[in-house]
Amino acid sequence: MNPIERSIESLDWMTIALVLSLLILSLSKYLFQTKFLNFLVLPFNNKYIVLSNKKGRLFHWFHIFITLFQFINLALFLFLIKKFWGPTNPENSIQSFLIILGFIILFQLLKIIIQWFKGYAFDTTEMITDLIYEKITYFNYSSLVMFVSNVILIYVLNDSKIVIYIAIGLILSINAIGLIKLLKDHQKVIVYYLFYFILYLCALEIAPLVVIGSYLKG
Repeated sequence: MNPIERSIESLDWMTIALVLSLLILSLSKYLFQTKFLNFLVLPFNNKYIVLSNKKGRLFHWFHIFITLFQFINLALFLFLIKKFWGPTNPENSIQSFLIILGFIILFQLLKIIIQWFKGYAFDTTEMITDLIYEKITYFNYSSLVMFVSNVILIYVLNDSKIVIYIAIGLILSINAIGLIKLLKDHQKVIVYYLFYFILYLCALEIAPLVVIGSYLKG
């Protein structure tokens, strides 16, 4: 009987990523308990966004912590999806994760800069800042689903198609709720700038999803 070489992927770096994100979440809860509790019921109660001080809220430490939590878990979730769709080299797994993480951070920063530039150009900076904050907030909330899914996919049900589909469905539902509330709160302004809003959706929301989907399948 000839020996068969098997490549076993180390879970050490994934564990470190999850623990780091959990520490960030715990720190945000410890430092900002009221904000954290309001954040937990975000899809059912808009109190978190209403009570947030508009001036500088994008750079509030709680928002920054939760966004970092989102970056890590989104990158890990996308890595696990890519691993599910096609075999990956265990030796290069952490490099793939870091590339995805870097892409996510760079893309989101570039998108914010472009949105701010458009806001400045059309004198809608305040509205654009509100839109950015609310969209990121709901996406940050969906990262809680990503975290739970990552734990299940790594330690309980490896490469479970059902877990991935349920997680994607919940993520889309949470962000759909946020988008509906956003459109409702800013419907008058959005109707006035309808053409630019459609361009924004096509260029900065829909197109990136197509690119990411193509990358994961490839």
